[in-house]
Amino acid sequence: MSSVQWLRDVIPSGPLGEITKSTDIKVTGAPSGSLCLHCKGGRMLCGKISCPLIAKAQSLISVNLKINSPHIVGSAPPGVFVGRVGYPKVYIGPMIPPFKGETTVLDTPEMWLGKGIQDIVDYRYSLIRGKTLANIHDASAGGRLIDSLQELAMGKSPVDSEVHLERLPSKTLTLGSEIQPFGPSAPMKSFQTSHVSVDRKIEQAYYDRHLKAADAVLELHDDGVMVSRIQRAFSLGMFGTEKRRRLVPTRWSIIAVDSIIAGDLVDALKNHGTIDEYRVYSFKYLDNIYVAILLPQNWSFEWIEAWFPGTAWNPDKWSAGAAMMGDFEPYYGRTTYPEVGGCYFSCKLAVAEQLNKERRQASALVLREIHPGYILPIGVWNVRESVREMMRREPQKFGTFQAALECAMGKLTIPLEKWVTGSEMLRREFFQTKITEFFK
Repeated sequence: MSSVQWLRDVIPSGPLGEITKSTDIKVTGAPSGSLCLHCKGGRMLCGKISCPLIAKAQSLISVNLKINSPHIVGSAPPGVFVGRVGYPKVYIGPMIPPFKGETTVLDTPEMWLGKGIQDIVDYRYSLIRGKTLANIHDASAGGRLIDSLQELAMGKSPVDSEVHLERLPSKTLTLGSEIQPFGPSAPMKSFQTSHVSVDRKIEQAYYDRHLKAADAVLELHDDGVMVSRIQRAFSLGMFGTEKRRRLVPTRWSIIAVDSIIAGDLVDALKNHGTIDEYRVYSFKYLDNIYVAILLPQNWSFEWIEAWFPGTAWNPDKWSAGAAMMGDFEPYYGRTTYPEVGGCYFSCKLAVAEQLNKERRQASALVLREIHPGYILPIGVWNVRESVREMMRREPQKFGTFQAALECAMGKLTIPLEKWVTGSEMLRREFFQTKITEFFK
């Protein structure tokens, strides 16, 4: 099932419906020769049963956990996980550290910006996943475990929890470009928590059985609920009309929530006038360089990644250069799932958030260089929070596109001609005559 079809099935109306109605324009530049870049460890395009790059990363990371019993007692951040293998029958369960205290940071990506990769891996690896098999329809049917996990997902602070596992958890670190790293796991016998202090906004959406899932997501975002908390509840099928509630794999829920919010924000900003100048934003984090160029035009959006040799999705240190890929959408959006993956929606969300705060619209080109210091993919939260931080900063402003482009290229290491080859927006600016030119 394609990602767009899945989104259509889970959320048949609302902002995501627009994805399936408009004409999209994909980057037509020369695609990367790196199979890893297109796969990102999720499609197994190389034919192997598991990703050798991720396997190497797993063997390199060693966090010594003193777990000597399958009986785990600790303070859940709160955290939950829904797997995707075997869909529609998937593994679900809580994520609990083997200690008590203030553990919110362990499962709150909004708190991770500025932390090192090893810090983030340590957070995730300290969470032990109990897992049990469930059908996606169990979200609407309910049950003791489902009810407990849904209540946990509504929590706004750590909850003292206890889980009995069938065996000692296996210490296998799971990584991916669209999900955060996850730590040890084992089949679960039982699970219980103390009293959960719930987020009343999420609780209200949960008990509204007539509110569509997309509308619940948007209302919670408008009310200031953190995206990661919305994603957690969405994953456990806590939103939507009574009979349409489903468990949603964590990976998919992250993409879906980002997409819903981004789509709604873009619809809103189209009601505003354009910015009055060309702007350049930049930000560096974890050996990633982000640069955004905003043009005083009606909305369009492009996101391009450049993975340098020696990085996770371009592992050959001796390859000719950075492996690049990206996706573009014109004013009316796109009809297909972006090849670049879930970070497309995370970036789009962050850009659209800032433009709406200013009550403006613009064409946005966002470029990302990923250098070898970014040793592991740690999830699309990294893109969302990095671009949010970048867009909060004061931009450099210019009267011409050429001046803005010179400034942007001065912050990047890849030469302009390579960006032009892979960018729909840059090619349009350079080679497409605008109707306004005829009136000059």
